[in-house]
Amino acid sequence: MADAKVIPFDDDRSRGAAVQRPSRRRSAGSRRKGAEPAVVREVQPLPSKAPAQDDVPVTREEQPPQKAQDDGGIERRIAGGLSFLRRRLTGDYDVDDFGYDEELTDQVLMSLLRPVYEKYFRVEVKGIENIPAQGGALIVANHSGTLPLDGLMMQVAVHDNHPAGRHLRLLAADLVFMLPVVNELARKLGHTLACAEDAQRLLGQGELVGVMPEGFKGIGKPFSERYKLQRFGRGGFVSTALRNGAPIIPCSIVGAEEIYPMIGNAKTLARLLGFPYFPITPTFPWLGPLGGIPLPTKWTIQFGEPILTDGYPPEAAEDPMLMFNLTDQVREQIQHTLYKLLVQRRSVFF
Repeated sequence: MADAKVIPFDDDRSRGAAVQRPSRRRSAGSRRKGAEPAVVREVQPLPSKAPAQDDVPVTREEQPPQKAQDDGGIERRIAGGLSFLRRRLTGDYDVDDFGYDEELTDQVLMSLLRPVYEKYFRVEVKGIENIPAQGGALIVANHSGTLPLDGLMMQVAVHDNHPAGRHLRLLAADLVFMLPVVNELARKLGHTLACAEDAQRLLGQGELVGVMPEGFKGIGKPFSERYKLQRFGRGGFVSTALRNGAPIIPCSIVGAEEIYPMIGNAKTLARLLGFPYFPITPTFPWLGPLGGIPLPTKWTIQFGEPILTDGYPPEAAEDPMLMFNLTDQVREQIQHTLYKLLVQRRSVFF
């Protein structure tokens, strides 16, 4: 049987011809003497269908102006950066009564902390929905790690993950505001003294306040006591929450204990320097400045269900028994969550 001539779909001239030129190629049977000439069949085009997206040719006019968009984005970023520098140089920016600089925090300081948060410690956040979208609230967390990086990571966690984009205002120890450079940066980040007056003012303004009641007892405890909560002071944070009717949100942080395993404390040197402790770790001071690099542990920060205080009468803030019970409730909830997270953790570093 003779081969059929296949007419390409895109050959308009071939479609219009009634009779096609005989094919030069013949089958083996057509070479025999007396064989009938090959029959040329016209192939009809298949029913049209929408071509796949990948098969549609993109003309020069249809191609998105990606380069132009990129150039526009770069130009906007440059313009924004120059505008930011101009405001910095001219002093045309706002800070609140505590020295908090929201613009500097959002555009610079958080950008510096974010790589440490995302790439180095790889922080996983749970229970962010337990933080209210508005109004004053008090976040109470455990404290550890020899250096107070846990507070900064908790601040980034709230800033980057809360749907309402809330800012966490941390209550810090006096030592933070006695150190040069650290003092100024802490104020710009929104930190203030860990005292009842400042905490009450912030809560009264509807701010989200963070406190770590363990203080230096928690951050400077030896590695052998990791994830064992220390005493929570006298419960002053509970009294402050009761006076403002603000909910108390327990927060548990796993991973910070191992960044600087504290195996010793040079107390004499600490007294000479005016520090609450002078840590000795497997790398510090033996490796010098390199010993100050924290270990890249995997962190988990979990915000627990809020403990409501707006149902208590105003005089409840003066009831020592109630403050003791609420303080113990917050502490137990944080400790229980720490144990649960430790059981679920596969490794210190993964």
